[in-house]
Amino acid sequence: MTLPGKARSSLLPEAAWLAALPLAAWLGWSLYSRLRVPHDLTPPPALAAERRTLGRRAGLLNVYVAGSGAPLLLIHSVNAAASAYEVRPLFEHYRASRRVYALDLPGFGFSRRGDREYRPRLMADAVHDVLDEIALEDGRPVDALALSLGGEFLARAASEGPDRFRSVTLVTPTGFGKNEQFYGDPGSTRESAGLKRVYENPLWAQPFYDLLASAPSLRYFLKLTFGSSAAVDEGLLRYDYPTSHVPGARHAPFAFISGLLFGADIDRVYESLTVPVWLAYGERDRFTDFGDLGNVENRPNWSFERFDTGALVYFEEPRRFTAAYDAFLAGAGAN
Repeated sequence: MTLPGKARSSLLPEAAWLAALPLAAWLGWSLYSRLRVPHDLTPPPALAAERRTLGRRAGLLNVYVAGSGAPLLLIHSVNAAASAYEVRPLFEHYRASRRVYALDLPGFGFSRRGDREYRPRLMADAVHDVLDEIALEDGRPVDALALSLGGEFLARAASEGPDRFRSVTLVTPTGFGKNEQFYGDPGSTRESAGLKRVYENPLWAQPFYDLLASAPSLRYFLKLTFGSSAAVDEGLLRYDYPTSHVPGARHAPFAFISGLLFGADIDRVYESLTVPVWLAYGERDRFTDFGDLGNVENRPNWSFERFDTGALVYFEEPRRFTAAYDAFLAGAGAN
């Protein structure tokens, strides 16, 4: 049916007004971001422990240190608000019996923020930097545990220096999705070409990041990570806001959502590991899929355990997780 000319003309202003709504909303949010969203907060330390600042391959790194005994290294994941708080339950548990080190990865926590080349190489170098620090105190090989994408960085470091590790634990790691294979060139990434430059455009970079790091957004993504709203750890949620609202906070997360931190060669890296590896995963995490472990499940140095939790298994089932981890370490000769 063809509308009369008068009817069509009467619809044009309404259509133009509707089309302008998204632009008006964005301009309003951009103004709010500039005037009302804090970008210079100072979060408290994520862990009640000694803090050390390292300055080696990866630039300035913050490391938390506590306890005495055999060395244990803990590495958090990567997201808009990542920090060492993500390994807090394990840090608090093992500081009574181990010398525990928890790293803030480059671009997160109290490590150097800012706009630079965030790649798997930088993150693996950060792991090596902490291993150098540990070696100054204790020459023994290290037990190391990493969460989610942090597992890719840990695995890369362990493949490059296996003698530095006694065991590797990957908690809900990335790179194991169904029908996904990553055998790219060494050091290659899953970058979407030019996407980070788009995110970093000064016209919208900060307002867009502020949307990702808003309180409702942080809660939403944690709900997906934990698998339900009820399971979300409120202490972690409270810490996420200040740690994601410091100068330079947006740059590493933009590299993350651009694919720059995901290894396109990670299957090669995982398959190259020779130290004992424990892969523990929560099946309720909405971001990862463990439907295909075929490239590593038959390797004698790999073992696996599934938990009915979200990605951060040890937040929801701390006793079962630490008991299973201790059993793995004992079997690996690491206790």
